[in-house]
Amino acid sequence: MNDDAIVRALLGRPRSIALVGASDDPVRPSHQVMQRLLAHGHRLYPVNPSGAGRMILGCEVVASLADIQQPIDIVDVFRRSDAVAALVNEMLMLSPLPEALWLQLGVRDPVAEQRARQAGVTVIVDRCPAIEITRLAL
Repeated sequence: MNDDAIVRALLGRPRSIALVGASDDPVRPSHQVMQRLLAHGHRLYPVNPSGAGRMILGCEVVASLADIQQPIDIVDVFRRSDAVAALVNEMLMLSPLPEALWLQLGVRDPVAEQRARQAGVTVIVDRCPAIEITRLAL
């Protein structure tokens, strides 16, 4: 569900966000979105197994969602659609569950999305939080 009121509620106040597929390359969309979310006051936890232990924009990269030692409000996914099912499996093992699963532009897995919804997680698809912050003037 991509209702503007839900998007506004998710992004309108500082949240803890796991950014899966984070990159330290400034030209990559995930890096730019991470920069925008940090500037908007969100706490970011970059997730990328190949970068674990390094820093991106002052945030330590972890290998997996399970490595984040704080509750996560939103899991923002910068991965290919074929990686979403395994990521949802990992997300559903977290306690507490994140409030939302956010799939970036072009990322879709209807079956995994439905599993997340059935677990009580809000699912946002085919939107970018950085674009939404500007569009909704948050």
